[in-house]
Amino acid sequence: MFSTPFANPQCILITGASSGIGRALALHYAAAGITLCLSGRDKERLDEVASACEAKGATTINWVGDVTDAEGIKQWIIACDQQSPLNLVIANAGVALGSSDVEGLHEAAIKSYEINVTGVFNTVHPALEVMSKRRPYPVSDGQIAVMSSIMGYVGMARSPAYSSSKATVKHYGEALRGAFRAMGIGVTVICPGYVASKLVSSNTSAMPFLMEVDKAADIIAKGLARNKSRITFPWQMVIITRLAINLPQWLRDRLNKPWGVPKLEQND
Repeated sequence: MFSTPFANPQCILITGASSGIGRALALHYAAAGITLCLSGRDKERLDEVASACEAKGATTINWVGDVTDAEGIKQWIIACDQQSPLNLVIANAGVALGSSDVEGLHEAAIKSYEINVTGVFNTVHPALEVMSKRRPYPVSDGQIAVMSSIMGYVGMARSPAYSSSKATVKHYGEALRGAFRAMGIGVTVICPGYVASKLVSSNTSAMPFLMEVDKAADIIAKGLARNKSRITFPWQMVIITRLAINLPQWLRDRLNKPWGVPKLEQND
């Protein structure tokens, strides 16, 4: 049993909850007495996840929408918090876009940043606002989790838009952790490796140490309960990534696969 204030969140908000890691986390936390605030763009899939969570005893508050809708998601977050104070907000929604031609590079970059970066801002900023107003001070019942990626450690030539957008939210989450530490609000950055989900289903390149989504959700939940600053997995990818970021630049240039190959993943 973990002794941190974040060990047993009672009200959890998850964006991108209709599939992949978001869905697995919703099902992981679902239980009697738990309130789950779930968002996604696909109503049918979101309803299916909500029904599965309710079957396990959880109460759900759903929002069908896009994280790029700043006002829409803000009002939903405020409404969720008013119904049941949010203990854990997981900014999970994201896309993995790439382009195999020069003409598609700009659109892939813009859309990636709109969802992977601005979408995270649209989620965590309203959540931090409602959490920071709680009393007594410092706050003891609020935590934010930002979904980055193992690719956020190094700029990847095969996926410049995705890897750089995930690097941005990784750095932002790390900065927020320091900024809100004295206020008592925990902030964790999650950096998964390859996880078996729709996001990578059409990936034709190698996916070393591919992990099942339920195992990924369990690792994430345990790390959040301990208020870890960063949750990076699997352990093999942690070692490879740490080696990669410390290689001399000339060697990284040799290893970084040239741009122009087919895109890694499709839009979720």
